[in-house]
Amino acid sequence: MCNARQKGFTLVEIAIVLVVVGLLIGGILKGREMIVNSNLKRIDKDRQGIVAALQAYQDRYRVLPGDDRLASQRFSMYSDGINDPVAIDGDGSGSIDGDWMAAADTETANFWKHLRAAGLVAGSGDDDTQPTNAFGGIIGIRDGSLSISGHVVIFGSIDGPVARILESQIDDDSPSTGQIQSDLDPALMNGFAASTAGPNYMDTLRYYMAFGI
Repeated sequence: MCNARQKGFTLVEIAIVLVVVGLLIGGILKGREMIVNSNLKRIDKDRQGIVAALQAYQDRYRVLPGDDRLASQRFSMYSDGINDPVAIDGDGSGSIDGDWMAAADTETANFWKHLRAAGLVAGSGDDDTQPTNAFGGIIGIRDGSLSISGHVVIFGSIDGPVARILESQIDDDSPSTGQIQSDLDPALMNGFAASTAGPNYMDTLRYYMAFGI
């Protein structure tokens, strides 16, 4: 009676398997890093683009988009008998008033209409839709947020690790101080109280980030 020979993996085969697994893990980690870097660049590009569009509008018309009390006269598309000048024009107060998650016909909503009517942001001047960022959250603007005075651009739903990197690259690493401040509650971004996000950014949370202009 013959015994069947037992077969197993050789050391060389095991080594090859370990190398392949290591390469796969390394590729996955590198891919994640590339995605994070891409999102970081897109957020920063969007932020700079919005600020540049606001400044270009202000330089061109000597008034802030959204706050422009002559917008209905300035852009012919609004004299079509459909658009109500009261809903289009701002009050010329020098601030873009309203909640950052803009309701229709407020200055923070008309901010996007005015920029689009001026050709500074892609789209139609009838469209007050807020753009979205790399993480799917909306982008808004308002006059002041948390402890930041002056106009801010707000990005919603930013992953904790990305928020931390943005802070370290641009500001002071803290969610509650400096020209970048964050909170976990979107409604609190409309107020002027200190951030409730805590002293550090947490990887498992998503943040609403206000960038001072």
